[in-house]
Amino acid sequence: MKCDLCGRAVQFGHNVSHSKRHTKRRWVANIHPAKVAIDGKTRRVYLCTRCLRTQSRAV
Repeated sequence: MKCDLCGRAVQFGHNVSHSKRHTKRRWVANIHPAKVAIDGKTRRVYLCTRCLRTQSRAV
């Protein structure tokens, strides 16, 4: 899933152990459904927690 405001999504990389073995892993963005007023209309969007925090500060 992807943040509708900033576009943050899943990122891929490797776990690196002490012995330097690389195994695949993924970092999943912390995305939540939220209701946000856009152009005076309330819309249901999916936002990451960083965008939720900035939206609540703007209100």
